[in-house]
Amino acid sequence: MKKLLLTAVLLVAAFPSWAGDLPDPSLTPGAINPDVTQENISRTVCVKGWTKTVRPPAYYTNKLKKEQIREYGYADRNPRDYEEDHLIPLGLGGNPTDPKNLWPEPRNSEWGAARKDQLEFAMYKAVCRGEVSLEEARRAFASNWTEAYKKYGVFLGRYRNGHAD
Repeated sequence: MKKLLLTAVLLVAAFPSWAGDLPDPSLTPGAINPDVTQENISRTVCVKGWTKTVRPPAYYTNKLKKEQIREYGYADRNPRDYEEDHLIPLGLGGNPTDPKNLWPEPRNSEWGAARKDQLEFAMYKAVCRGEVSLEEARRAFASNWTEAYKKYGVFLGRYRNGHAD
């Protein structure tokens, strides 16, 4: 019994608490793009195609993803199993290149990348239509996007099946 308990304790200690669906806040607290403000969203993030003008190149994010997979201590080191994602989405004025706003998000989990993408689109639409402030949306992603998914469910139903640029 003691041996089983010791094994369980060691297994829990061996897995970092952030090796799940949320990024480790000490590594990925989120960072904003200072060029995007509530006052200029109609000329920045709410313009169709705007995120393409700030999105970092794949060679940058692919290299960073490999580094961060090691930094996060993920047991699965296959880069294909992760999306190098912006914690605060580009469509909400997240910083495009700051490593503090990027992390290797697991693709295949209950709260994986596809689910976050749904929330990103819904919140983008809500911000651009004045239903949520830019600051509130950014804070929702930076603090705990899975809780934001539950809290802002009304927008998920309203703005389904799309992708923010």
